[in-house]
Amino acid sequence: MDLILWRHAEAEDGPGGDLEGNRDMERSLTSRGEKQAARMASWLDRQLPEGARIFTSPARRCEQTALALGRKYKIRAELAPGATPAQLLELVQWPLSKSPILVIGHQPTLGQTIAQLLGLSAGDGPVKKGALWWLRSRDRDGLSQTVVVTVQSPEML
Repeated sequence: MDLILWRHAEAEDGPGGDLEGNRDMERSLTSRGEKQAARMASWLDRQLPEGARIFTSPARRCEQTALALGRKYKIRAELAPGATPAQLLELVQWPLSKSPILVIGHQPTLGQTIAQLLGLSAGDGPVKKGALWWLRSRDRDGLSQTVVVTVQSPEML
C-alpha cells in the first residue's frame, strides 16, 4: 500500500491569533500557500496513479490544497485538526488498502503518523507546510516494513 501524507500549504493566521474552533477551520491559504500547493500539485499529478483515493480534512486550507491537484477528493471529518494517527490509519485501512491513498491534513497528526509507521520515538515528527511524505508498506522475508519512497517540499520543486 502507498500512503501519501500531504500537509496543507501555508495558511492565514486566525483572526486575532485565535486558532480555536470554527475560526481555525475557516482559515484560507495565503498567496504563498496557493503557490506552494500549485507547485506540489503539479509534481504530484505526474506521480500519482489515476486510481488513487484522495481524502482531505474539512478545514478550508486543506480543501484549497486539494483543489490545486484538480482531482476528485472526499472530505473526511476524521482528518480535522486534532485527529489522531489511529483515526487516520483506520480511515485509510493501513496497510491493507489496495489502492494508493493521498491524505491532506494537519500537524501534529501527520508527523505523529509518520513517526509511528517508521518506528520512531513517539512525538511530533516535523512536516513542513505544503510538504508531503510518500510511504509504502511491504513484506520482506515475512516481516512487514514501512519504506519512505520520497519526501518533497514545494521549495525544492
